Amino acid sequence: MSQHMQITVTIRPFYKKSFEKTYPRLARHLGYQDPDLVDGNPSLYELAKKIDMLLYQYDGTPLRQVLLDHKQQLIQTFHAIEEHIADRRLAEADKLLYTLEDIFDDMEYHLD
Repeated sequence: MSQHMQITVTIRPFYKKSFEKTYPRLARHLGYQDPDLVDGNPSLYELAKKIDMLLYQYDGTPLRQVLLDHKQQLIQTFHAIEEHIADRRLAEADKLLYTLEDIFDDMEYHLD
């Protein structure tokens, strides 16, 4: 690494409209207790990173069960993405972002 510079790879949200419009059920459930989280247009990667905090924060809600049902998939996919980024295998990381989207699509489907 350079003495005064560094290379960073970031994953940013990119919704055609917004997180709330893309995942309305999930946004509604998250917004009950944390409207700022939804207003911040979080990336799915960021939400996967916070899975344990979300499970704690939404204890006793229908959202918690959906999160719990998908926890292992989210954790495994998140860590695999991290590893690919660290190893500079960005194409593989990008493929896993699609997997992460599929997991969140399934979560959206299971929420009412």
